[in-house]
Amino acid sequence: MAKYIGLMSGTSMDGVDAVLCDISHTSCTTLAAHSIPYSAELLTALNALCSEGPDELNSLAIADRLVAETFAQVTLALLEKNNLHPSDITAIGSHGQTIRHHPNSDVLSAHFAGSSIRGFTCQIGDPNTIAVLTGIDVIADFRRKDIALGGQGAPLVPAFHNAVFASDDKHRALVNIGGIANVSMLAPKQDASPPKGFDTGPGNTLMDQWISLHLNKSFDKDGAWAASGHCHSGLLDRLLLDDYFALPAPKSTGREYFNINWLSNALANYFPSRAELQSEEKNNNLAPKDVQATLLSLTGSTIAQEIVKHFPKTNREGAKSEVIVCGGGAFNKALMHNLSNALSDYVVTDSHALGIHPQHVEGAAFAWFAHAYVNDIPGNVPAVTGASKATVLGALYKKA
Repeated sequence: MAKYIGLMSGTSMDGVDAVLCDISHTSCTTLAAHSIPYSAELLTALNALCSEGPDELNSLAIADRLVAETFAQVTLALLEKNNLHPSDITAIGSHGQTIRHHPNSDVLSAHFAGSSIRGFTCQIGDPNTIAVLTGIDVIADFRRKDIALGGQGAPLVPAFHNAVFASDDKHRALVNIGGIANVSMLAPKQDASPPKGFDTGPGNTLMDQWISLHLNKSFDKDGAWAASGHCHSGLLDRLLLDDYFALPAPKSTGREYFNINWLSNALANYFPSRAELQSEEKNNNLAPKDVQATLLSLTGSTIAQEIVKHFPKTNREGAKSEVIVCGGGAFNKALMHNLSNALSDYVVTDSHALGIHPQHVEGAAFAWFAHAYVNDIPGNVPAVTGASKATVLGALYKKA
């Protein structure tokens, strides 16, 4: 066994998680975790960098260093809490902070013709800075090798989920609900089949942005605001018409696609005149809380539809397949209730059932990716990402 630390900040940007794991070739045990938020100044800059704007290059370069300093800070706090020294840690696996994710070359450029544009993904958080400040070797830049091989660069976690959480005899789906939701569909180990997986669409990001706009809150605690409203079935049907939901796998997405502008455009298309929208509001058919309820249903529906479509309900002996939820969405009681109802033919629970806190699964994943790099274990699944082959992911940044 060797100790690794995984560093993760997802698309919701609700904080930086450091997860300490003891990892061998056959197990990954979570020992401890620590989280800190970004400073208000840095969070504002990161949100701005997720869309096109002025002063991008200078802001990106500065944020790259500041994100790394935050990652180092949470790492050192985790070590102190657990009476550990940098020398006790084999390596840090750092995901970085995703700023843009366009693996399909779906961007415009003032400098490049369409035929010259290449797919890319961009995560910041300078691993050199992390290595220097912590005194620990850092493995980072996990996604770009997969994109170089023609893949989406996401989701990567199915390889980790399969290695650590696959059941001997049950079908098990891991659903990570962060800003974006993704699913890993794991066959029983006895089947010796590779996992399936992809991003299903928005997780918490639209709900977080909507409640921020209307109530100045960063998230909907327990889904209480959504639960106080009513899903607008017509609007939900309109949202579900988005082309992304009909795309076959492999596919991945991000908040550069599913964001408040996407929602505003959808509302404008559904209510083409202000009078129609005001009429809905006047008749209490579409209060802001009802939009929140509709967004919650959108997340639940897009997850559940993909599981029902692609995942068996039982194993060979007839036992129900399991759906295990992790990420921040696991704490949204209204969303968990929605998923349980939509997936009544499955056993739906959260990752506590697997012995790991839902908020620590992704951090543990990048600790495992560092272990995979050190031990020459492929970190991607071509059937998931679309890459031309499996390969070891990441690059090593030695401590000073």
